[in-house]
Amino acid sequence: MVNIIWVAMTIIGIVFAMINGTMDDVNKAIFTGAKEAVAICIGLISILVFWLGLMNIAQEAGLLTRLSRLFQPLITRLFPEVPKDHPAMGFILSNMIANLFGLGNAATPMGIKAMEQLKILNDNKNSASRSMITFLAINTSSITLIPTTVIAIRMNYGSVAPTEIVGTTLVASLFSTIAAIMIDRYYHYRRVKKGGSRR
Repeated sequence: MVNIIWVAMTIIGIVFAMINGTMDDVNKAIFTGAKEAVAICIGLISILVFWLGLMNIAQEAGLLTRLSRLFQPLITRLFPEVPKDHPAMGFILSNMIANLFGLGNAATPMGIKAMEQLKILNDNKNSASRSMITFLAINTSSITLIPTTVIAIRMNYGSVAPTEIVGTTLVASLFSTIAAIMIDRYYHYRRVKKGGSRR
């Protein structure tokens, strides 16, 4: 569906430019955008490689395992339907830790794997379970300690203090995660109160 929307927007934009005689501007924007995209990607790669390297060091040193153990009591309360030794729990913890360090690209595969495992727990139903909804809400809001990607973008565009957003990002993402959990729980308990399923 998203692909159809993007194609439709592209076609509409080109047709509109042809009617208004602004195809030169469109061509210029395409090539300029492509050039900037490549420059941004190269800059992001260097930062992401650095942080992924640190993540690997932390993993080898056992830091990620300790963080997983630290978060596990909280995660088991947020996902009471997921057994502690189930693969979904490991993927959820890995996803949250990657998001904590602002590594969205590394968190995405873990999030997909977590959803696949949660769907198996939900007997492969097409409707989302309580755990799937909760995970989606938390993953979308996700507490971010170090917004790696945003820092890299700010560095590429010559920011004087690219890391000054760390504090505000932490506070904003903390409040957004708390709000996501509260809204998720509100609708869950309201559904249960009305006699709906707990899953």
